[in-house]
Amino acid sequence: MQKRCIKAEYIWLDGTEHVQQLRSKTKVIVVNGGETVSLGNFGEWGFDGSSTYQATGHDSDLTLVPCSFVKDPLRDGESYLVMCEVFTPDNKPHSTNHRAGLRGLLAKCEGANPWGGFEQEYTLFNRDQQPLGAESHKFMRPQGPFYCSVGASVAYGRAIVEEHLDACLKAGMLIYGTNAEVMPGQWEFQIGYRGDNSENSGILEMADQVWLARHLLQLVAEKYEVTVSFEVKPVRGDWNGAGMHTNFSTTQTRDPKTGLAAIESAITALSQRHREHIAKYGHGNHLRLTGHHETCDIDTFRSGVADRGCSIRIPRSVSTSGCGYLEDRRPGANANPYEVGYMLVETICVKR
Repeated sequence: MQKRCIKAEYIWLDGTEHVQQLRSKTKVIVVNGGETVSLGNFGEWGFDGSSTYQATGHDSDLTLVPCSFVKDPLRDGESYLVMCEVFTPDNKPHSTNHRAGLRGLLAKCEGANPWGGFEQEYTLFNRDQQPLGAESHKFMRPQGPFYCSVGASVAYGRAIVEEHLDACLKAGMLIYGTNAEVMPGQWEFQIGYRGDNSENSGILEMADQVWLARHLLQLVAEKYEVTVSFEVKPVRGDWNGAGMHTNFSTTQTRDPKTGLAAIESAITALSQRHREHIAKYGHGNHLRLTGHHETCDIDTFRSGVADRGCSIRIPRSVSTSGCGYLEDRRPGANANPYEVGYMLVETICVKR
């Protein structure tokens, strides 16, 4: 029988303190000539955990277990990006494997069918570690002309943004938009529900895609010798920080008969666990959540309709239609979407 070789980039999260980083390595896999590739084609694979802050040198073998995959849009030939969970030698999720926690929690509340959407902000830095479009931090023009900007004097890094958007679409991911943000060299992409109910926008799947989109963004930026920063406050001073606003809905919030009541109930539950959520919503978030620049103070919880200064925003369209989703504006750009998703599902969907 004729065989063919495929390329699989195994991707996982390491044990870097505070903010986990992406790691990856390539595996060539032989499959049957006419076989349609499925998750089962990507077998488990080992790696050296002592080099990723996840094990010690005298007992370093850890296991990568594939959990989802998309087409690799940046490589020639038949290639795939494979998102993996990290397991210990005794077949238990590693302590850094937060995907396993969200996966297990979702099994306890299947009827809720939580959907997620993530608005990922990031900042592009040049080789001198200055934001694109800024000669230095000290001489940056005040914010104002850069948000959703057009033109070489105000928009910096568009080629990277466009290439990344095309890559995500070719990969088959649920990316639904991009825009320039408030600071020079700062941009955003959005992953989540696109208005087509046939697409799976479950929060676990969308969290996978955020990590895969981050991976692709880093690879595209490599070509331009540009660094991607997910820091929550990439430049100190009178500048907006960088967030990962998270849109969340359940069967009840999406139902016109129960929508607004379910959203209000969810907000009440979130208000009671504010500190617990903040602890999982990104490293250094106190630098961003100051009460200025479209945020609540980190110690304050507030909700409102169409209010971007709130912790939880109810979009105007949701308030008008009586159903839909809420937007949690607290997560920082460097937050782990698996952990953000876990907190939202646990607080809103799990009966206490």
